[in-house]
Amino acid sequence: MQERRARLAAERLLEQKQTELTAANRKLSAHALDLSGQIVDQRRVVEELEGQNTRVANDLMAANHKVVAVERLLWDAIDTIRDGFALFDANLNLIAANPPYLAAFEGAGDIGPGSGFGDILDLCIDEGIVDLRGQSSEDWLDMMLDRWTVTEIQPITLRFWNGVYVKMMDRRTSDGGVVSMVLNITENILREDELRDARDKAQAADRAKSAFLAKMSHELRTPMNGVVGMADLLLENGLDDESTLYAQTIRNSGEALLEIINDVLDFSKIEAERILLKPAPFDLERLVQDVGLIVGPTVQQKGLDFQIDYDQFLPAEFVGDQGRIRQILTNLVGNAVKFTDKGHVMVRVVGIVDDKTNICQTHFTIEDSGLGVEASMVDHIFGEFNQIEDDANRKFEGTGLGLAITRKLVEQMGGEVWISSVKGEGACFGFQINLPLVTPADVSPNAVPSEIRTAVVVESNAMDLDILTRQLELLGVPITVLPNAAAVPADIAPDVIFVGHHLECSDGPSTIETMGRAFPDTPIVAMMSAVDPAPEPDGVLTLRKPFRREDLFACLSEVERAPAVVKAKRQLRILAAEDNKTNQLVFRKMLKAVAADLTMAINGVEAVDAFEQGEFDLIFMDISMPEMDGMEASRAIRQIEKDRDANPIPIIAMTAHAMEGDEERIKEAGLSHYLTKPLKKDKIHALIQELSPADTDPLKAE
Repeated sequence: MQERRARLAAERLLEQKQTELTAANRKLSAHALDLSGQIVDQRRVVEELEGQNTRVANDLMAANHKVVAVERLLWDAIDTIRDGFALFDANLNLIAANPPYLAAFEGAGDIGPGSGFGDILDLCIDEGIVDLRGQSSEDWLDMMLDRWTVTEIQPITLRFWNGVYVKMMDRRTSDGGVVSMVLNITENILREDELRDARDKAQAADRAKSAFLAKMSHELRTPMNGVVGMADLLLENGLDDESTLYAQTIRNSGEALLEIINDVLDFSKIEAERILLKPAPFDLERLVQDVGLIVGPTVQQKGLDFQIDYDQFLPAEFVGDQGRIRQILTNLVGNAVKFTDKGHVMVRVVGIVDDKTNICQTHFTIEDSGLGVEASMVDHIFGEFNQIEDDANRKFEGTGLGLAITRKLVEQMGGEVWISSVKGEGACFGFQINLPLVTPADVSPNAVPSEIRTAVVVESNAMDLDILTRQLELLGVPITVLPNAAAVPADIAPDVIFVGHHLECSDGPSTIETMGRAFPDTPIVAMMSAVDPAPEPDGVLTLRKPFRREDLFACLSEVERAPAVVKAKRQLRILAAEDNKTNQLVFRKMLKAVAADLTMAINGVEAVDAFEQGEFDLIFMDISMPEMDGMEASRAIRQIEKDRDANPIPIIAMTAHAMEGDEERIKEAGLSHYLTKPLKKDKIHALIQELSPADTDPLKAE
């Protein structure tokens, strides 16, 4: 039993151990299976990694081949360019350079990779490779080294011993090194030298041309002063019809030649950009009226209806270059009169004032009923030396510069010029410029004398009537318009009477006489142009046409002015210096009607001596004279006045110089006024009247 029990226990233990062993074998099999799967997975991963590694290695190899190829192409390209290229590291040691860079040092030293920048500069100094241009070697070396100490390296131009010019363009790299480009600019430098020489020659030619024009202007104007002046004097001497025609032809031809000279000089100055605008306060309305007076004789000769329509609400005082504006208007108005045989010419001035800037946008239009211009020829006529060559225009002479000068002057003033025309029906030229006002934009009319409350106007010319009516209304004077003296109402009592006194109107004098009998105590004002005869009786006041608001106001003030006490007048004393005998004769004749004691000097020395020995009220001084010219003489006279502590007397320049800057230089010498030859009698008399002392009456004899 015991053995049986022991055997059974041993069997049960054996069975238990077998069960545990089976379970352990099962676990071991499962673990072995799991390890086998992991090994398979690891092998797959390893295979994939081996494939990626192979691809990466292949890619790296291909990239390396490409980099090598690109580097080879880059250096091949750098080696083929004409300009030098070099790369320096952060220690300024040469890493690489192309053959053109190294060619500068060929035969002078061993320059290559590893060479320092300082060593390269020392070699340039020692071997004379670079022209130091007067600098010491130490200064030049410091300057070149200092260039590379800044972040933004400035370019520098160097000249080599063989005349080659290079420009060094250096840039800092990210690691502190320097990339240096050495550009060969020899051709550019030579081209600049050629251009500089060409410019100097052109400037010299321009100076020679200006000197030639100034000389020719003077040489032409001097004899023309005698031609035109003598022709004017001849026409005043009661010649017969044939002789008058000859004298007028001489004068007109001389004035036409003078216009050509002026046009050529102006165009030359504009072409050389030497026209300088001189803004100054001026009266625009008077300027427009003056232009009308200039063309007045031609207008009268052709029988044209000439009108000036100046906007009554437009101010008169502006700031601008009145000389150039007058030239523009004279060109345009002169052309309109020239190309109009019958009909009218109208000058209209309007404007819009900007209250904020006090600047007026001023528009000028010149309308005529003349030949007109075809649309295709508009650009042509504004060109230099261009004229319309057809049957209608061939009879008109000219330089073809007037409109070209006009357009350039308007554009220089910041404006524009235009034309509207129909062939055969007339033309309208216009231009617009901006002009600052002298006074605020609101215009207050002049106050007329309180005694003048009503006015009567007898005027047959519709244009003159319209202008006078608007001007009187602007001044606040009610008017009564009568067609003739026979239509005088019985119930009016005017304070002033305006009568149109026309050369072509036969009843002008009779109208004045009739109105004088009807209103014996009422002042009468005769409105007349320059060619109209003086009204009779002598007590009638005159208002010259075309008139301005200020002229009308002055006339109304004259109506109520009490007669002044007449004092004895002394004779005017005039000193004139002129070396040309013909011009001396012309000047004497022009002063024939002037009540003056004239002393004539033939040069500046005689003028100064005469001034020291005598007393004078006015001096007329020619500029170009032998021994001592007019400017030297004027300076001497001003010094004498200063030494005497005397007030300076007016010195009027008589000169044939007309180039830019002549007037300024003349006035800097002490001359106070300026007359350009050929001299005009009316301008001389106007200056004498303006500058004469109050105790003289030099034009009384005239």
